[in-house]
Amino acid sequence: MLIHVLIADDHPLVRQGVARALALEPDFAPPGEAGNSRELLSIIERKKWDVILLDLSMPGRGGLEALSDIRRRKPSIPVLVLTRHSESHFVKRAIKAGANGYLTKTAPISELVTAIREVIAGRPYFPAAVAESLVAALTSSGNRPPHEALSDRELLVMCRIAAGKTVAEIAEEVSLSVKTVHMHRARALKKMGMRTNAEFARYALQHKLIV
Repeated sequence: MLIHVLIADDHPLVRQGVARALALEPDFAPPGEAGNSRELLSIIERKKWDVILLDLSMPGRGGLEALSDIRRRKPSIPVLVLTRHSESHFVKRAIKAGANGYLTKTAPISELVTAIREVIAGRPYFPAAVAESLVAALTSSGNRPPHEALSDRELLVMCRIAAGKTVAEIAEEVSLSVKTVHMHRARALKKMGMRTNAEFARYALQHKLIV
């Protein structure tokens, strides 16, 4: 039987490049593509997929929230995160949200194919470098960075503000009211011990949080 892969990434060149590479595998069907979280959630309702390749930098609700939505709607579909972020805080949040594996975009296609086969077989896949980063973070005796106290929604709002988005723009992107986004912003500021969006931006850049 052919393996049906859905590639969820907002960059057409990435989707097309991965699709062409996977097409060279004899047991892979032509992959499906989604350019944002809304398309992704619509497509998974219309067709059966063996695995989803999910970018964390998805526009709209964002990759982590899309992952949580997938887990609620289609809990049996394996999800392999494919992202540029290797930082441990992204890995931890992806695992918490239900990711079956985590791979950075610097990985060779051969490793991507291996990871896909592993998660389809029911085995988690985390490369050595990602696993080491995660273990180091979990075993560190130092204090947790302030942003780890944020919820996924608060972190998303903080990162979007840090990237220059207005509250109104964020509200439209993630399908929330302006009042709700203001609430998440206020909670994030309080938890982070900050007062301004400029502080958000400086912190996000220093900690490589802008997705």
